[in-house]
Amino acid sequence: MAATREPLRGGGITLPTAACRTFSTWRPSACGSQADPRPAARAPARRRKGVRMTVNEIRPAADPAQADPAQAAPAETGAAEPPVPGTGPGEAQAAATEAQAAATAVRAAKRRRRVRGDGVDLAVYEQGDPSRPTVLLMHGYPDTHAVWDEVAERLADRFHVVRYDVRGAGASSRPFGRRRYAFDYLMADLEAVLDATAPEKKVHLAGHDWGSIQGWEAVCTLPQRFASFTSISGPCLDHVAHWMRRRLRRPTPRNLRQAAGQTLRSWYIYLFQTPLLPEVLWRAGMARPFARALEAGEGVTPRPGHPARTLPRDGATGVNLYRANMRQRLRRPRERRTDVPTQVIVPTRDLFVSPHLVGGLAGRAPNLSLRTITAGHWVPRSHPDVIAEWIAEHVGVG
Repeated sequence: MAATREPLRGGGITLPTAACRTFSTWRPSACGSQADPRPAARAPARRRKGVRMTVNEIRPAADPAQADPAQAAPAETGAAEPPVPGTGPGEAQAAATEAQAAATAVRAAKRRRRVRGDGVDLAVYEQGDPSRPTVLLMHGYPDTHAVWDEVAERLADRFHVVRYDVRGAGASSRPFGRRRYAFDYLMADLEAVLDATAPEKKVHLAGHDWGSIQGWEAVCTLPQRFASFTSISGPCLDHVAHWMRRRLRRPTPRNLRQAAGQTLRSWYIYLFQTPLLPEVLWRAGMARPFARALEAGEGVTPRPGHPARTLPRDGATGVNLYRANMRQRLRRPRERRTDVPTQVIVPTRDLFVSPHLVGGLAGRAPNLSLRTITAGHWVPRSHPDVIAEWIAEHVGVG
């Protein structure tokens, strides 16, 4: 069946809708509020295996008159006994609520540990109950795990949330040389984290920017480890290469516009291929202009953790991700495909990734859903409520 197209309001962008399970769009209200005007959708409850409950199983409390006489309350003597302090129903309920809140706070607290990857030590962070479904959030460049702080906080009461600083970023090791940042090493690191945090179950993966690029590689080469995948602003590099070639083989005005648009958005990739220059710029003080640009262009206010204090080193080291993988995959793309349920969240104001890149993606991810949001590239920071809820909903599907 030929794909039908539906124009997206506000951006003049046309995306394919055929072969996709859902297609949702969120935009801020006219008054500028960031809140989703629609009622928030809840993720479907996950029923524990082997446990079934029906309405008939919910029974009222036993009638005191039918209680065992040996356990019956003493008869009234005419004078009511004074209540023992701290044993009334109000105090008991308050104590139970306080205990439940304390337990929730403990589960939501961020726990850090070290995991040995492929020749590196990885800083791994966990929140939530490990017995619940595991959601792994992967960060991009030049971020650390902290870019997901707001989203992780909103998911930790429902899921076991795992994050880690990828090699070359944050508190993880920084191996020397571009070769050690190739996909083979990145996938070995990812498997080490999965083995340490969720060894016997499939994981729900969500990635942003380079975290999403790694995510595509993971669900295509290690599909048995994942129950679902949410991709945000980070396409499959092999798909990008095929997408660009198709448009250049048919040089219609529309195809040329789309190809040129993505080429302009990728200006920084060519800069990162230049020897030494990116490292010099980052270490010479580019972190401050980056933070100001993030606030002015994306509406993302700097806060403790993001941008990270390690940003100058993260930016200088992380360019090896581009040098080790981009040129090879764009020149000799592979045929990638995955049956893992995949959700692609498309920020329509992304300055680095064209929304048109989703064209033809359903052929590589048959179990695909698309969602658009009027936002910029750092949408996990600017719209954490929406992103957290969409990830939770997709987990219910996976």
